[in-house]
Parts: sequence; C-alpha cells; structure tokens
Amino acid sequence: MRAFIPTLTILWVITTPCTEAMHGLYNFGQHDLFYKKNNCKQIPTNLMLCHDIEYTEMRLPNLLGHETMNEVLQQASSWIPLVQKQCHPDTRKFLCSLFAPVCLDDLDEPIQPCRSLCESVRRGCAPLMYSFGFPWPEMFECDRFPQDNDLCIPPASAENVVPVTKEVPRVCDACKETEENDNEIVDNLCKNDFALKIKVKDIFYVNDDTKIVPEAKSKTIYMMNGVTELDLKRTVLWLRDGLRCICEEMNDINAAYLVMGQKINGRLVITSLKRWQKGQREFKRISRSIRKIQC
Repeated sequence: MRAFIPTLTILWVITTPCTEAMHGLYNFGQHDLFYKKNNCKQIPTNLMLCHDIEYTEMRLPNLLGHETMNEVLQQASSWIPLVQKQCHPDTRKFLCSLFAPVCLDDLDEPIQPCRSLCESVRRGCAPLMYSFGFPWPEMFECDRFPQDNDLCIPPASAENVVPVTKEVPRVCDACKETEENDNEIVDNLCKNDFALKIKVKDIFYVNDDTKIVPEAKSKTIYMMNGVTELDLKRTVLWLRDGLRCICEEMNDINAAYLVMGQKINGRLVITSLKRWQKGQREFKRISRSIRKIQC
C-alpha cells in the first residue's frame, strides 16, 4: 500500500490505497449497489476527509462500493495528503462526493459529481500525482460521471472558490528545518534511541498517525540500549499525528532519509527526519559526528 507522503506535504504521499479501493468501484450508469437498501449515515467525526463539509449525512454503500463505515474510513484517509497539497480548490468536494455521497431521504438515485468537477480536479492534481509516480486512478476516470445537470455536483464557480483548508496545516515537529553544528548533532543523537538511513517502502495511516515501513536494506547508524536488533529486523516507524501535519522535507518516496527517534511504548517514534543528500555538507558533519559520538 503506497501513499503520498505528506509532502506532504509529503504529499505526505498518496498511497495505493487509491488502487485498492477500486475493487468495489461502483459502475456508474448501473444501479446494482442501489438494489440494496441505502442507509443514510451520520458522517462520523473521525472521517477526517469529509466530517465538516456542507452536509451531515452520507450514503452507504457509497459510490466506490464501500459497504461499511470501516471501509470508508480506511480508504478515505489515504487521500487527505492530496487535499492538504491544495492542487485544486475542489479536491475535497470531489473526493467526498464519492467516499461520502450526500444522502437525501426523498431521493433514491445517488448524487454523483459532475464530469466537469472531475475534469477540473484532474487538471489540477493529476500532474502532481504523476510527479510522485502515481497515475490518475481508474476509479476516478471522468467519463464515468454524468455531464453537468441539475442532479450532479458541479465545480465551484470562479466567484465562489474557497480555500481548500481552513488554515495552513502545521509542520510536523519531526520535519522542522534546523541548522545544527557538530556538537548539536551529537547532542540530538544522544537524546534519541536510534538513527537510521532509510528509503521508504510503504506508508499507511493508522488513526491520526503515519506508519512508515522502510525498505529492508535500511542502515542502522546509531542504536542505544532499549532498541534491539529485533526492533530493527522488521522496522516500522511512526510519525505521530501525521495526518494532521505536513512534512515538506519528505517529498520524494524514492529519496533516502535520515530518521532519528525514540522507543516509546514499544513503537519506534520519529523525532527528526531529514532528506539524505550524498555529499551535502550537513551530512558530512553528521557522519563525522557519529564516528566520535560519546553519550
């Protein structure tokens, strides 16, 4: 399961839950899903993608074929980084029209996004997704959606465009830029339980946290008592509150990163994350500092 890392922000990266959601894709124009009784459900507060939009009740099954709220919550969280990236002001409206379609008791047919809404969001966001190696997913192909009419959701008019988010997301504490001299680098290492040079294999979202699985060839740079070889054999790293903050530093899933952190309640929690750039002065200093480290 790959995602945009919030460059997010990474993006915080969009992952392929985008592709996994396709298994239940509603075949627009046919109504097999809606032979089942459609229930109006209150949009839960933990559906962060859509919980404070203009309406409060959504349909299940939704337009992507998700039949339970757990399915919706799992799949929708992977798209929050794209909304945070603000590639188009209607990104959230478009995604919520599919993941949490508006539910009206007196209307049997689902209200779909208009084709023009899809095309507008695709023009704004597809290039960004391609830059991270992710094509515009088949489940969002715009010709699946109806031409503009009174019963589909249109794009916002130019006069009514509103910001995608109410406020600029805060930068994750672990991703804040810092200028450190050799002594400060050593001091930072000594405050942490491990330092690793990693490349990212997979990213998941668990509740509000980001779960990062490094590639198997990640290199241990520094390890204190409390962190064991077993911890690092199948390394899983956690960025706390990763769905509520951005990490511009981590904007390329193919890059190498230096991560430092602490073992907290059995988890390896990231406290510092930097892009590893071979030959860069800062990382030459880090390498020198690690060789002479004495905590």
